[in-house]
Amino acid sequence: MRRGFKTEAERLADRTRAQLGLKPDAWLEIRDLARHLKIEVHAADEFVEKKDLEELEHLQPGCFSAATFHLPGGRTVTVYNPLADPGRTNSDLAHEISHILLRHDVREIQQIAGHTFFTCNPEQEEEANWLGGCLLLPRQLLLREAFNGADPVSLARKYTVSVQMARFRLNASGVLLQVKRARSNRGQR
Repeated sequence: MRRGFKTEAERLADRTRAQLGLKPDAWLEIRDLARHLKIEVHAADEFVEKKDLEELEHLQPGCFSAATFHLPGGRTVTVYNPLADPGRTNSDLAHEISHILLRHDVREIQQIAGHTFFTCNPEQEEEANWLGGCLLLPRQLLLREAFNGADPVSLARKYTVSVQMARFRLNASGVLLQVKRARSNRGQR
C-alpha cells in the first residue's frame, strides 16, 4: 500500500460518513451510502438462477462475492452474492463502494465461461479492503467498542460485518494496542 494511504483512507471514510450525517462512532448502513452515491445494489439471483450460484459456490467456495459495473448513461450497479451472510455482504459492498470512492481503474477484462469479469490490481484491492473497513468500522467506533471489551465476534454481530473484517480492523488499526497502553498507563497511576 502506498505511503500515507491508511491515514488518507481514514479521513476519506470520516468525510464520506459525515456527508450522510453520521457521527464518527456511528454505525453505517452500507446500502444508505450506496443510495447516496447513486449506486444500484442487486443480488446476483436477480440476474441468474440461484441454483447456478449454488453450483458455482460448490465448485469454488468464495469465488464470487460482489462486482461493480459501470453501465451506459452513467449507471453504476453493484451485484452481490445472495448466498453470503449479511455481514459478509456488507463487507463486500463496502469493498466495492471503496473502489468507486477511490476512483480505481479497471485493470483487466477477463472472460470466464462466456462471462466478462473486470479486475483491479492487487494494490487497489488492498486499498479497497482498508477503506471498506474504515467505512464500516471507523476508528472512533472501534476505540469505544474496544474499551468496552468487544471482541471480533461480538463486533461483527453488532455492526453486521464479517468476523474477518472485525478482526482485521481491530488488529490492523492499532486500536487494541492503544487500548492496552491506555489501560496500562491508568494502572501505573
